[in-house]
Amino acid sequence: MNVDTIRIFLHILAASIWVGGQFVLAGLVSGLRRDHRDALPVVARGFARIAWPAFTVAVVTGVWSLLSIGTLDAGAQIALALKIVAVALSGAAAAAHSLSSSRLVKALGGAVGSVSAVAALLLAVIVSTST
Repeated sequence: MNVDTIRIFLHILAASIWVGGQFVLAGLVSGLRRDHRDALPVVARGFARIAWPAFTVAVVTGVWSLLSIGTLDAGAQIALALKIVAVALSGAAAAAHSLSSSRLVKALGGAVGSVSAVAALLLAVIVSTST
């Protein structure tokens, strides 16, 4: 095992927690709202304690990967640029969701954050299969 393997593993693990956790939490929200309304903020804070460090690890290992890659063809460069935008949008939307008290901002932030996180995953696959 070498440093590249560890970097890629940490990146994939962190992205899995960030993206997968959002979908797990989305699946729990309606039931918590219906049956355990008081538990929802506790669950959300618990998720945030895991998700935000994972997002940070994904960003740090992503930057590390950028510094480690060689030349990319034009298609991979475009996909990489779009991935960076999708990651930034995912983080910004999730932050808006977390910090707002507006139901509209929470709904839009959650939806945009999740969709852009999935887009970042897809773009990562495109970049990795282009090199």
